[in-house]
Amino acid sequence: MNQAALRMPWGQEQVDIPLPPGWELDGQMEPSALPGVADPAAETERSLQTPVGSARLSELARPGIKIALVVDDGSRPTPVARILPAVLAELQHSGATLDQVTVIAALGVHRPMEESELAERIGAQWMGQVQWVSHDCDDPQKLAHLGTTSRGTPVWINRTVAEADLIVSVGCIEPHIIASFGGGYKNLVPGVAGRATIAHNHALNCQPGTFNMVGQPIDQNPMRLDLEEAAGMLKAPVFIINAVLNSSLEVVRVVTGHPIAAHREGARVSAGIYGVQVPRLADVVITASHPMDQDLRQGVKALANTIRAMRPGGMMITLIRADEGVGVFGLANRKLPVGRGALKLLAPILLPQVPKLKLKGMGEEDRFFLYFALQAMRRGTLVVYAPTIPFEIRERLPFVTFADSVADALGMARQCFPDKAHVLAFPYGGSTYPILPNGTVGKN
Repeated sequence: MNQAALRMPWGQEQVDIPLPPGWELDGQMEPSALPGVADPAAETERSLQTPVGSARLSELARPGIKIALVVDDGSRPTPVARILPAVLAELQHSGATLDQVTVIAALGVHRPMEESELAERIGAQWMGQVQWVSHDCDDPQKLAHLGTTSRGTPVWINRTVAEADLIVSVGCIEPHIIASFGGGYKNLVPGVAGRATIAHNHALNCQPGTFNMVGQPIDQNPMRLDLEEAAGMLKAPVFIINAVLNSSLEVVRVVTGHPIAAHREGARVSAGIYGVQVPRLADVVITASHPMDQDLRQGVKALANTIRAMRPGGMMITLIRADEGVGVFGLANRKLPVGRGALKLLAPILLPQVPKLKLKGMGEEDRFFLYFALQAMRRGTLVVYAPTIPFEIRERLPFVTFADSVADALGMARQCFPDKAHVLAFPYGGSTYPILPNGTVGKN
């Protein structure tokens, strides 16, 4: 497949990338073009009538009980406000009233949400009818200890959630670099977990065989299995409402019911959309952050999701929109004492130490990102175009080379591959992952 130029999404715009002469485009790897449903509220209502592996929500709820309604935060594309009316109506069918419901945003270690942001997230009309609390992973008074998992994770959960009689979780299922797929119990751990829980759980995948688990089978993912064991310690039943979206962020399907059985069904739908078969490993991979355009922390998922499509020694060009700049990204908080060359040489020594490191200004997820970044830079040359990221932040991220323009990024690649190169493009790299020719999603 030959093509003079690529067209990649850039927010609401497009950016054209002319390929040099001699370069061959082996594929523009896009998600399956499944249409969105006409009415997400109606789709939610349909799913609530036929939950997977669970009684109906209206049968689990009853008057007088405490109901914790956990919703994912603004870093996820879930159309919570369009889903929620059907959920609240189903609760009320049981005789429960809205003043029994407390809303908690699944922040994990993300930044707090303002009241106005939560109102926009769930629909302003509900704010005066339900209670809401802000999750804080660092406040011991707001956490309850449930025990320790078989993999050694101490389980601290938001106290409001832990003391509820029924837990309802609204989120989405999408490919995820650490957890294989988002959604399910993940909205609770790490979503409303304590920092110590998040730290230990994420560190489980800081190892060569599991540092890149996007789209991989869940039964081979220690972190995912651990978080499901941890969330399973909650005394109250958990009922999920998870949306699967297409690349236009339209709802394709809503799955509801048991947090594992319903999640697995939704993960199969998501894999059918976002797992794309590639013909071969590429010399150059060009990927864009869409639809994860919120900030740098979300945008680097485009690199993480698609790096397995790059052959060892190849080059990856990642376009990151980052509308809100850096975001909560601890790797950018401090300058490392060594530069890119030395870091690459030292990576084999540093990698086994990463799970134990205590780096000032870094959070638990950032420890995992450090591990991933060291592994990724060993695989090939990583070039990032992210114009909203200031120079001082770029200096703190020696794992990648920042380009000042798309043309500059292409020039760097041309220096490595002056005559010819096999190219794969991932316009929706924020959610798409490669399935390699051997039928697997690729080895780490």
